Amino acid sequence: MTAPSEDSGRLLEARIGLVRSMERGSAVLSARLAEVFLNVPRHPFVPVFYRRDGDRFTPWSSTAPDADAWLAQVYSDDSLITEVDGVHAEDAGPQGVSGVPTSSSTAPSLMADMLDALDVRPGHRVMEIGTGTGYNAALLCRLVGGGSVTTVDNSRRLTTTARTRLDALGPAPDVRCADGVEGVPGRAPFDRVIATCSVRRIPTAWFDQCAPGGLMVVPIKGALAGGMIARLQTLPDGTAAGRIMHTPAAFMPLLSGPEETAKIPERMDGAHRDSNLSGSVLDDWTFSFFAELHMSATTVRDYHRGPDGGHVTVLFDPQDGSYARVADRGPEPGAPTVLTRGPRDLWAPIEKAYEHWLSLHRPRREWFTIKATPHKQTVSYVMPDGQGVHWDL
Repeated sequence: MTAPSEDSGRLLEARIGLVRSMERGSAVLSARLAEVFLNVPRHPFVPVFYRRDGDRFTPWSSTAPDADAWLAQVYSDDSLITEVDGVHAEDAGPQGVSGVPTSSSTAPSLMADMLDALDVRPGHRVMEIGTGTGYNAALLCRLVGGGSVTTVDNSRRLTTTARTRLDALGPAPDVRCADGVEGVPGRAPFDRVIATCSVRRIPTAWFDQCAPGGLMVVPIKGALAGGMIARLQTLPDGTAAGRIMHTPAAFMPLLSGPEETAKIPERMDGAHRDSNLSGSVLDDWTFSFFAELHMSATTVRDYHRGPDGGHVTVLFDPQDGSYARVADRGPEPGAPTVLTRGPRDLWAPIEKAYEHWLSLHRPRREWFTIKATPHKQTVSYVMPDGQGVHWDL
C-alpha cells in the first residue's frame, strides 16, 4: 500500500490540497485533525471507485490513462461511490453497472465534522459501525491508537478488503464482520461510538456498550435525504442526551439481517385532491429533516419527472398499505394534485409540517436537541418563549 517513492511528493501535495480545500469549506478542522488528514492517505482505500455516467456507474481506477485526474478526485472533498447494488467497483467490469449505491467513502469534510464532534483522545476505546473502505477507521487509529479501535460491518467483502489495507498502513484496528445493530459486546465498554451509516432509531446495543459519560455520533435518517447527525452523551441512568449537528447527511442505511426493501406499487387509483405544496419540497435539505419527524418509520419515497416534465413524488407505507402520489402540473399553471389510497393520507402530515416549519421561522438542525433511551427517543425544539415541541423517532 506504500506509494512509490517517485510519487511521494505528488501524493503529499494531494493531501495538502485536500486539507486546504476542507479549511476553505465548513469543516471544523483543528490542528490535530489537520495533522491526521495530512498523514493518513486516502488513495489506498479507494483504488477503484465509480463515476456516474448517465444511468450507469463506471469503475475508475488508478491504472486508468487519466491517473492524474483520478488522484485529484480521490483527494477532492467529495464522497466516492465504491459499491452499487452490492457490486464493489473493484469487481465491476469496464462496462459498469446500474442500480443504487450501497457503499461509499464519505466526503472528508463531513468525516472531519463527525470526528471533531466525537472528541476522541489518545487511549479512548472507540467502536465504529460501518467499516466501509476503512479510511475512517485509519483516521481513528491515528487519533487514538490502532489497538483502541473496533470497526464492524456486515459485508465480508468490505471487511476483508479493509482489514488488508489497514494492516498495511500500520497499527490496525480490530475489524469485525458482524451485524452492526448488535455492536461488539465482547469489546465493550467503549468511550466513543460513531456510525458511518444511518439509522432511524439508535439501537439498544449501542447504549449498552457506550460507557457512562461517553459520546455517540450517529446519523439519523429515514426515507428522505438530508437527515440529521446526533451527538449524544451517555448518562449514568442509561439515557443519552445531546444536540443535532448543523451538517445535513445522507448516509446509506445500516443493513441488518436479511435485506427487505419495500417495493412501491405502480400507479394506483384512489381519491384526488389539490395541494398547495409540491412534492419537490422534500428535496430541500433545510426542510427534509423536519418533514421526516412527521413520517412513520416504515414510509418509503420515490420521485421522478412525469411525461409533462412535472415533479412527481410517491409515498408508500407497507405497514398499512397507505399510498400518496403528489404530481406537479408541469408547465401548466395550477396546484399540484394528490392521489391517495389506503387508511391514511400520507401527504397531509407533510403539508401540516411545512406550515409548522414556516411558523417556527424555518429552524435549523442545530437548534434541536435529542434525548434517547433504548425504548424512547425524542427530538425537541424550544421556542423563544420557552415552550417546547417534541417528536418521537
